[in-house]
Amino acid sequence: MSEWRIALVAEGLTDFIVIEAALKAILPEPFILTLLQPEATRPDLGGGWGGVLKWCREFQSRGAATLESDPTLARFDLFIIHLDADVAGKSYADLAVTARADWGHLPCQRECPPPDNTVEALRAVLCSWLGNVQPTHTTVLCMPAQSTEAWLAAGVYPDNATLLADVECTATMESRLGSLPKRTRIKKSGREYRTHARTLAGNWGRIRQICSQADVFHCSVLDAIQRVG
Repeated sequence: MSEWRIALVAEGLTDFIVIEAALKAILPEPFILTLLQPEATRPDLGGGWGGVLKWCREFQSRGAATLESDPTLARFDLFIIHLDADVAGKSYADLAVTARADWGHLPCQRECPPPDNTVEALRAVLCSWLGNVQPTHTTVLCMPAQSTEAWLAAGVYPDNATLLADVECTATMESRLGSLPKRTRIKKSGREYRTHARTLAGNWGRIRQICSQADVFHCSVLDAIQRVG
């Protein structure tokens, strides 16, 4: 395939930047990554994990059996749905919404380490939002533990043992990055994350070594493109 057309549903713009950098390291062919959520023309959906939930509800309401069979998504070759693993510690009440009977239970956090059990529990919750549609070979779930900031930290500062302590189990990585010395700190903004995008792509191998869920994502993307291509 000359150019992959990839759709991304994510919590926010900074997640898009990190995931795009990862894909540049993973994919041998060029690609176009389209951010479906959050989407500037749909402010009603909002951002964060609540925005992902609303997007999934809209997909479910259209009645498609799979993402690739949804006519509104027909132009895409591959779908990525992102949800940070720290969402497992959230509650629907945090969004002021009433959970439907067919939604998976939140919170669903498990003991960490390892992060895998929490990720698997959250995966089931995400699939329930889609109407219990199981991901096919064209859909990849991206669940950094506990957030994409873990991948950012591992990519930019792979040798900082203090920063990376319990890297996939801490819920404080964003504040850790923002509390570094002035010349090295990273504040959460699209502009600042973009300055590190090339470094993330170049250090993707180290990120995979440090963050198990980055390796899971890497292998899932490769498996998907082999099946599709």
